[in-house]
Amino acid sequence: MKLYTLKTLFCISLLLVVKMVRPQNAAIEVSGTVISATNGQALEFATVMLVNPITEKAMAGTTTDKNGVFRLTSPTKDFHVKVSFIGFEAQTLKDLQIEGKTLDVGEISLAENVANLDEVEIRAEKSRTEFKLDKRVFNVGKDLSSSGASALEVLDNVPSVNVNIEGEISLRGSQGVQILINGKPSVLASEGGNALGTITADMIDKIEVITNPSAKYEAEGTSGIINIVIKKEERKGVNGSVSLNTGSPHNHSFGLSLNRRTEKFNLFSQLGAGYRELPNDTDNINRDLRNNTAIISDGREYRNETFYNLILGTDYLIDKNNIITLSGSFALEMEDQPSQTNFSFEDSTGLISSEWFRTEETEAVNPKFQYELQYKRNFTDHKDHVLLFSALGNSFVKDLSSTFSNQNTLGDFTNNNQRTQSDFKEARYTFKLDYTKPFTDEWTLETGAQYVIMDVGNEYALEDLIDNEWIENEALTNDFDYDQKVLGIYGTGAYENDRWGVKAGLRVENTDLRILLVNTDESNRQLFTNLFPSLHTSYKFSEFISLQAGYSRRISRPRMWDLNPFFNPRNNFSIRAGNPNLLPEFTDSYELTSIYLFNKASLNFGVYHRFTTDVVERVATFEDNVTISMPMNIGTNQATGIELNGKYTPAKWFTLNGDFNFQYFNRKGTFQNTSFDFNADQWSTQLTGKFALPADIDVEIS
Repeated sequence: MKLYTLKTLFCISLLLVVKMVRPQNAAIEVSGTVISATNGQALEFATVMLVNPITEKAMAGTTTDKNGVFRLTSPTKDFHVKVSFIGFEAQTLKDLQIEGKTLDVGEISLAENVANLDEVEIRAEKSRTEFKLDKRVFNVGKDLSSSGASALEVLDNVPSVNVNIEGEISLRGSQGVQILINGKPSVLASEGGNALGTITADMIDKIEVITNPSAKYEAEGTSGIINIVIKKEERKGVNGSVSLNTGSPHNHSFGLSLNRRTEKFNLFSQLGAGYRELPNDTDNINRDLRNNTAIISDGREYRNETFYNLILGTDYLIDKNNIITLSGSFALEMEDQPSQTNFSFEDSTGLISSEWFRTEETEAVNPKFQYELQYKRNFTDHKDHVLLFSALGNSFVKDLSSTFSNQNTLGDFTNNNQRTQSDFKEARYTFKLDYTKPFTDEWTLETGAQYVIMDVGNEYALEDLIDNEWIENEALTNDFDYDQKVLGIYGTGAYENDRWGVKAGLRVENTDLRILLVNTDESNRQLFTNLFPSLHTSYKFSEFISLQAGYSRRISRPRMWDLNPFFNPRNNFSIRAGNPNLLPEFTDSYELTSIYLFNKASLNFGVYHRFTTDVVERVATFEDNVTISMPMNIGTNQATGIELNGKYTPAKWFTLNGDFNFQYFNRKGTFQNTSFDFNADQWSTQLTGKFALPADIDVEIS
């Protein structure tokens, strides 16, 4: 009986113990997302701890991923969730309702801690280079020549990008690059403008280099896209930066950026001003091989420019998911172009029989305006689920007048004095709708449409001084109208996991271009629809080796200046004019890139190939000692190249960056039974060393 009673008590005790122990040992899967209460963006590397509610000792911990998501396991149901991130107020979740073996705490919003932000100095920098599925991202940190540099200098330090002394930007040795600011065209990045020189590196967050743009992007630009992403300070209160740059030949600029942020508004402004001189020495020989005579000329041209730009804008946070941005910018350029060209006429015996010089005085005022309304809708199911609409307007006016005077010094070979007046107006309106929908963390769909209207007018008049009276030259006076409308629709689909990714897309663009010379009633219309497919893929062999491949089709439509038949008569014996019948170029671009990460170094090696049809080249004709060059569609061009760039940090105080690009091209073409076949190779390289000295001083040698 006693034995039976003991067995019964033992079994009851065992059941009670098991019942008590099982809940304590049952594992609970805890998950959630950490976001910023200010803008709703995910916080990467936020710390999440499960703590004992009595002792407050940590039982488990982790950090959030790039989407702000965390997952960890608790050995017990009795715990608190404590979330913290530097610069934000920590938050502790208590009284958790746990049912079953999983707990999703949802979104945890952390508010910024202004006091902490003022006290904490973040010493770490972002990685200089990030590789995305269809682009390379260069973060503008201290190792990218950022201190005191302008946007042009920053670009010149980005691998694959070159900027010459006149501010012309090329990618992999080729021009035709589309420059965007914050993903959109801007008067600050317009061709021939100088406002990029007044944007300082302190204003720039990152540079995105897209050598093979996906179908999401406008198809314009055969060499690719460079997107300059401007900072919008996330800190509350007033903050900003100022810089002063100088160079030789005269190249001076000043930049100021100010930002004011509150709970609902982000007011941002940028101010820039500068002056530069662009001297250009010219030498020309126009030789008549039949009569053995020649016109020899040499001279120096200047383009002196004073420029200003102002950007004002505001973000209004309706709530954490809806943001309206209204911004405007104004840029003003004032040009002064003094020049003198010396001429001499060489007769058939080789003797100089006439000499004279021609001077030019040109003044131009170029105001530019841009205004934009943007609406952004963030969806709560995923941080990348976004709807974006923007309406963008641009206006550019150029009022240019020139006077050309001849002075004879030997003999009597001279031309008439001339003057020109050009009133140029350009208006561009862009309406764009983009929608991005991630179905899972791996699958994403992008779709959208864009409509661009460009309306250009150029009234040009040339007058000759005859018998001390200015007479209009009707053959060289006209009103040029240029009207282009482009409608684009695109869709892309992407799959990307931790190791492999692929992105495919298709863009359809319809172009309606009308050109009219009013005075002579000459007109030309081009109406065409084109398909622009794209395909990108990447594979990560390990944390240290990755491979990327891409294909895209692009278009380079003729610029207004390539179509405008008027010219500057600075040198009446060497004339450049436009061609109203010019057709666009089309380029198929292929590339393969490999990325290697080592302990103290990173290396990127790539090969690429571009095939271009309807290639545009300037064709020169010669008659009566006058050379006239005009752009023509002459054939095809194939360019193949290799690219190598890397970074090596052997010590904390020394960093070495290198970039090398080699390209071979082969052009095939004919014009009026004349062969324009041509092949050549070109290469460029840049090496930059940076040294960290005491007192937080950096020295860079390029």
